[in-house]
Amino acid sequence: MSEEENRFEEAAIEAEFETGYREETRQEARRGVATRLFRVTAGSFITVLGVILIPLPGPGLLVVAIGLGVLSRDVAWADRLLQIVRRRLPSDSEGRLPRSTIATIVVLALAGVAFSVWVVFLD
Repeated sequence: MSEEENRFEEAAIEAEFETGYREETRQEARRGVATRLFRVTAGSFITVLGVILIPLPGPGLLVVAIGLGVLSRDVAWADRLLQIVRRRLPSDSEGRLPRSTIATIVVLALAGVAFSVWVVFLD
């Protein structure tokens, strides 16, 4: 490992120790860094996918909300943006999505996939 990589690893482990979870060992801190990097990467990918899906038929806003939910565990701005997106999603008195909305989203998504397959393979 180069000196730069060593400094980056040490800084990441120190930051992990200071997060408030208080890992007991360096191995736990390394695992925490890897988990955090995975969540940020996955959340970013899901959020970008949702933004791409917004103008298309299907659950674009819901996918954005899921991506921001993953990101919000580690990134403060994602949590603030998630609150804005949640206000735009239809919900019942408890803040949950109604079953009819979930069913509509699933049906539209499946219809979009079926149409795409039909266009690609049967055209």
